[in-house]
Amino acid sequence: MTSANLIASSRKIYQYTAAAILVGIVGFYYVTFVDAATPAAVPPAPAVDVVVVEPQAIRSWASFSGRLTPVESAAIKPLVSGTIQQVLFTEGQQVKKGQSLFVIDPRPHQASVQSAQAQLATAKSRATLAQDELSRAQQLIAAKLVSQSVYDAAFSAHQVAQAEVKQAQAVLSQAKLSLEYAHISAPISGRVGRAELTAGNVVEAGANAPLLTQIVASDKLYAEFNVDEATYIQFVRNTKNTQDMPVDLTLASDTSVTYSGHISAFDNQLDTNSGTIRARAIFDNKDGALTAGMFANVRLGSAEKVHALLVPERAIGTNQSKKYVLVVDENNTANYHEITLGEHYNGLRVVQSGIAAGDKVIVNGLSHVRPKTVVSPSVTQVDDATKVASIH
Repeated sequence: MTSANLIASSRKIYQYTAAAILVGIVGFYYVTFVDAATPAAVPPAPAVDVVVVEPQAIRSWASFSGRLTPVESAAIKPLVSGTIQQVLFTEGQQVKKGQSLFVIDPRPHQASVQSAQAQLATAKSRATLAQDELSRAQQLIAAKLVSQSVYDAAFSAHQVAQAEVKQAQAVLSQAKLSLEYAHISAPISGRVGRAELTAGNVVEAGANAPLLTQIVASDKLYAEFNVDEATYIQFVRNTKNTQDMPVDLTLASDTSVTYSGHISAFDNQLDTNSGTIRARAIFDNKDGALTAGMFANVRLGSAEKVHALLVPERAIGTNQSKKYVLVVDENNTANYHEITLGEHYNGLRVVQSGIAAGDKVIVNGLSHVRPKTVVSPSVTQVDDATKVASIH
């Protein structure tokens, strides 16, 4: 190929290349111009579920730790001295009031009864003789056959004889009582403990009398716990009868069973050291599993129901140490509301301040909705929101 042909061919290639570049540049600017002229698509408002907050009548509850104590208990000690002859119970069994537990050798006390009976008979005989002497003295002094001193002596002897009868009767009563005390019976119904002393042991009555066994009533039990001053004031104020306050109890080692009871009494003063007041609730031992000394979880309820605003737990966000919710206004804009929380209630939380009745609170948008964002709200029920939260 000649140099002339090469030059001509190179020119054509250059022309074609320049034309292609020009077309590309024109196309780029055309596309860019068209895109710039077309407005950007606005993303749709995020869909959120909201609950309309309305006041609900609820019972306020507060939780405490407590310990079970018996409603009735009795430490069995001997009231007379002697040798234990019989133990009439099995350790740990249920006993009824009046049931025999121990027998202390009754023979010395039987002998004391017989001796006292004899003394009483002697005293009565002397009293009869003194009465006859007094009657004769009255007749003789009326006839002025004896002096006044003779009558006075007869009257005094009669008074002494009457006093001796009363003394003998008292001795006999004490002897019979000692004989009765030789047969020790249960003063209350309940579960009896072990026999601390068995047959053959000699026991002494009095201040140093030994413990024979102990009975604890098991059909009902107390739960004793300490209530702080603020809660006490909140619950007791405007309450006519504190015994109307319900109390729920679960064992610290087993929360599967809930026992229902009520307040028995509050103490009569606040402990200035701890700032608490001692409370006592009473429970039926419905399944026989409760035993004095157990630790328990106690929930104290207010006597009267109060109106409160409730929101689901998942509607509440945390901003450092503060709690907040997002409230949708009339323009469907999410607004940040800092709130003060109260107690838990059936999967919900009581809101003490920060929202008002009728507010629409977002329950499922904290992860993708920011304050001042326009949203598309869908009203749901509080119960439904709580169910969804429990599933997740």
